[in-house]
Order: sequence, then C-alpha cells, then structure tokens
Amino acid sequence: MNIEFNRNEDKMKQLISHMENKLEKIYLGGGKSRMEKQHEQGKLSVRERIDFLIDKDSRFIEIGAFAGDEMYKEHGGCPCGGVVIGIGYVSKRQCIVVANDATVKAGAWFPITGKKNLRAQEIAMENRLPIIYLVDSAGVFLPMQDEIFPDKEHFGRIFRNNAIMSSMGILQLSAIMGSCVAGGAYLPIMSDEAMIVDKTGSIFLAGSFLVKAAIGESIDNESLGGATTHCEISGVTDYKCKDDKDCLTRIRNIMDKVGHFPTAGFDRAELKPPLKNELDMYGLIPDARDKPYDMREIISSLVDDSAFEEYKEGYGQTILCGLSRIEGWSVGIVANQRKVVKSKKGEMQFGGVIYSDSADKAARFIMNCNQKKIPLLFLQDVTGFMVGSRSEQGGIIKDGAKLVNAMSNSVVPKFTVIIGNSYGAGNYAMCGKAYDPRLIVAWPSAQIAVMGGSQAAKTLLQIQVAALKSQGKTEITKEEETKMLGEITKKYEEQTSPYYAAARLWVDAIINPADTRKWVSMGIEMANNAPVTKPYNVGILQT
Repeated sequence: MNIEFNRNEDKMKQLISHMENKLEKIYLGGGKSRMEKQHEQGKLSVRERIDFLIDKDSRFIEIGAFAGDEMYKEHGGCPCGGVVIGIGYVSKRQCIVVANDATVKAGAWFPITGKKNLRAQEIAMENRLPIIYLVDSAGVFLPMQDEIFPDKEHFGRIFRNNAIMSSMGILQLSAIMGSCVAGGAYLPIMSDEAMIVDKTGSIFLAGSFLVKAAIGESIDNESLGGATTHCEISGVTDYKCKDDKDCLTRIRNIMDKVGHFPTAGFDRAELKPPLKNELDMYGLIPDARDKPYDMREIISSLVDDSAFEEYKEGYGQTILCGLSRIEGWSVGIVANQRKVVKSKKGEMQFGGVIYSDSADKAARFIMNCNQKKIPLLFLQDVTGFMVGSRSEQGGIIKDGAKLVNAMSNSVVPKFTVIIGNSYGAGNYAMCGKAYDPRLIVAWPSAQIAVMGGSQAAKTLLQIQVAALKSQGKTEITKEEETKMLGEITKKYEEQTSPYYAAARLWVDAIINPADTRKWVSMGIEMANNAPVTKPYNVGILQT
C-alpha cells in the first residue's frame, strides 16, 4: 500500500460515509413520530413490511432510494419519492416490491413518485419479474396534479402497464394495507390477486366526504370500502387479512406455489471470489477527477477469480473489452480505460476519451456478445469522444455512430455502472439511461453532465459576459468575472452530483463500490427470467 492508495481510500470512504448518512435520514421517511402513529393504528411501517415479506437473510437491492432528494422543498419534501421499491426474494422467488410510505404526505403521489413506480413496472416487464404492490396511499398530491395526472408518462400509465403485464403473463399481487382511493384504486384491482387488511385497509373511488357532497349519502369509510364490504359483498378483493403480518404471510404462501417459466439461458458457473480484495477498489479511484488510473485493476477486484479474457488488447486501448464472470454469471465487459496509452501508430491517447479505434473495437465486441448470448456490463469513466481535425478527418462521428448503433440494438441485457465521469456523448455510447440498461447505478465518485465542470463553467461564463455586454455593460472587472465564475461553477457542480442524478432517477441507485458484484449478479439473474426472442440486427451499421 502506498501513500496515494491510502489517500484515495480515505476520499472514497468519506464519499461512502456521506452517502450512508443521507440514506439514514431517507429511511426515516416522514419521521419517527409518523411511524409511531402507524404502529398505534396496528400497522407496520413501510420498511418493516418489506423486511417481513422478503426471505430472511436474503439479498435486497433498493431502486431509487434517493428519488426526490432535495426536491419539492416548497411542499415539505418527498423523501424516497414517498415509495420504497426494490428487488428481493419472496419464498425463494425473485420479485420486485413496490410499497407506499404513508408517513410521507399520507403516501400521496408526487411527480417523482409516478416516475419511480413506472420504473418499477419497466423493470418487471423487461425481466418478466413478478411484482408485489403494498398499497397505502392517499392518491395524487393535488397541489401538483398537473405534473402527475394527464400526460403519457404520468399516473394513468401505471394502470395501462397493469393491463399490459397481465397480458404478458407477469404475476401481479396487491395488498391494500391502508388508504387506496380514486384512480389509485385501479392499481390493486387490475392486479391478478388482491388482499385487504381488515379495519386499516380501504378501497373506493370516492371517500365518505365526497360521497356526501356528490350524492348526499351518509356512510362511513369502512362500510363504503373496507375489507368486509369488498371481500363479502362486492367481491372486489380476494383475501381478507386480520393484520399486516397476516396479509404479508398470504403473499409469501401464494409465491411459494407459483410455477416456473422458461429462462433466457445465460451461462452461470460456480461462484469464485476475486483474487483481489473487493475493498481495494476504494484505493484505486484517484482522489482527483483528472488523475489517470488503470481500469484493469478495478476489473480484477470485481470479477470472479480476477480473470479477464481481454479482446483486442493492443487495439483501441482507451476502451477495454473482454469476457469475465461475476458471481458465476458470464458477462462481457466494456470499460473506459483511464490510463494515458499509445495507439498502434505510436500516438499518445488520453485516458477516458473514446477514439475511432476504441469505438470500432467496442462495437465489434458488443456484436460478438450478442451472438454468444452474453450479457453486457458497461463501466463508465468517460469524458467523451476525441475532437479536433485529425479525429474528424479520421471519421470519429462514423465510428462513434457504429458503437451507438451496436449498443442500442443489443438484445442481450445491458447493465451500467458509472464509476467516475459520464460526460456528453460518452454517456450515450457507454449505455447511459437513454439506452435502456436493465439497471444503471453510480458510485459516490460519479459525475453526470454534458461536459466537465471547468469547461462548462468557462463556456457559461463567456455566455453570461456576452449577455451583460449586449445589455450595455462594457467594463467587467477581473473580480466580477471571478465571482461569476465561482457562482456558475458551484451551481454546475451541484447539477453534476450523483445525488442530483439519483433524485431524478437518471440512475437507479448510488451504491457502495463493494456492492457492485451483488447488483450485477442479481441483475443478470433477474434478466434471465426473460428469454431473448428478438434477433440481433444492427440496422444501418457499416463495418
């Protein structure tokens, strides 16, 4: 261990500690007092429900824990987007769980809540995962109804997806464990089976106050839409449960009987740990963003037996491609190399930049993995494509388009881990969110932006100075320029933070680097539920 390694390790540990502190606050939802109120009502909190539902001592990965982070401050915030979503095991079956947090605005739906629910359904549909809804929600957050109600990717899309998943044969189970009102009432009833908790669960299109105002009928909510009404009179729900634990146990009993379906057939061998300690990754990422490092060392700490069968090792060296295994699963890795390297012509190439030869190599490797039915893992630390006259004359745009085309049309599942930089077109070519990775996660060291902070800040400063001059301010002092640059840089860096991205669900999670193997392994296991039926066709790609 050297001084630089220790310095890097300390910096990463600080980033992880910051992440864990933020998560501790998020896990409290609307606060301890509101959790205690739920307990007084005989209800479990949202995370207690999930803990009881999933298999003991089994893995659970949470999607979108940072959703809504630092957003909606004018409305008191919306920690975790007001809904907890994750992938775990129920009666040994991998499932996705969607659970409203009634401590956050009574489980009301903010715009990010809708986006997060749609992401859960997308994961279920792509991977043919059973989905379990634990419903406890007051419905749409009315002050923001225009941002959640009418558009294509808003609230109503959820019920459309319920219907589509049903037609696809994807199992949906719902538990009504609290309020379930208005349009939200359709979600559990459009599921395959629905259970309701006696006395605490209720479901109706309009509550007692609205019924009184609309038609003059006086009735209490329990008689209107409680468990007895819907299990014994209307037949709307299928199971009447005495309390939360009884309800969750029934779900476990149902999942225990579910049959098995064909798989995609991705190859899995016996799990072997890396030869290098996974925690070594903490010391491998430089403490400064512009320092080079060898991505092969990261890969060695990540893959089984530290074995990496590298493809075209001496060609296109700013992208590493090769075959490995992660927890036994076969995987093709496409990773940005951050070392400064020499090209085949003897020219120096900047690490983290995509050149024509590296784009060409990666495109060919992606095609090979599709032919062999091997899932793809993208490890991003990319500043973009090489610019300048030599690159343009060498056809960088064409070679970049080849890579984007090969990656976009991939029919094997793709997974993306953003380790460091994720800038501009490099984000796209390395399977950013727009390119449908089955899961996309970031390390706490990640940054996501159209370009690096210093370049962007200087560009924005030039624009701001030009605007001031056009308004008649001819003299701008050095002090004024320095102050403006500082303000611009601060704002831009806030927007490049992984937390800014995670709050808006540009990534599914910010994770401890040591958990990367778990996320990739569970992701491939999830994807293996969905047979690959579409042939691989790269369309206009020219080789």
